[in-house]
Amino acid sequence: MSNIFGKSARPEGALAPSHHTFRSLPLARAGREYGGRVSFSCLRRVGSVAFLFVLVVCCLMSCAIEYRFNGASIDYTKTKTIQIDQFPIRSAYVWAPMQGIFNNRLTDIFAQQTKLRQVKRNGDLVIQGEITGFDQFNKGVSSDGYSSQVQLKMTVNVRFTNTKNRTKDFEKQFSATTEYDATQQLINVQEQLVTQMTKDITDQIFNATVADW
Repeated sequence: MSNIFGKSARPEGALAPSHHTFRSLPLARAGREYGGRVSFSCLRRVGSVAFLFVLVVCCLMSCAIEYRFNGASIDYTKTKTIQIDQFPIRSAYVWAPMQGIFNNRLTDIFAQQTKLRQVKRNGDLVIQGEITGFDQFNKGVSSDGYSSQVQLKMTVNVRFTNTKNRTKDFEKQFSATTEYDATQQLINVQEQLVTQMTKDITDQIFNATVADW
């Protein structure tokens, strides 16, 4: 039945639609959306914490690996100091700057890669020796019969004393070689080649004294 305004009349006794029913729909939808945002926020927070945890673990592992690579298997509770004496040149051929280059590199490698305190005397570890060889040899011969390559060799004698474990004491020689073109003058490449050989020899000494325990 329609009333005079053309709208359907509500049957007598019928209940009017509840306004709360219509309002409950957007509220329910909002609740679902809000709950979704909360869940997403929680997941994002958990993910951030997990990422930070993994990052910290990776940093700790990298530090440990770096320490084992750079440092050495030293028991710092027993071994705390190292004495590195100056290595004089005792070779037949003498290039004076070689002594400073070698001694500086030797002390630097122990300062940078261990926690040992360097002392002038009475060290728990003692490294002594001398540069005994600095020689050059013809390495290759060209088609015209002249030398095309020259080999340079550096030799160092080392005496090592470990006052905390005398079974580790030794005396032996370490050497390194490099080459340069025979058309070059040794004086022009000498510093570069000596620096290269010095690095090789000091690495050998480091490994033999504190990285092989």
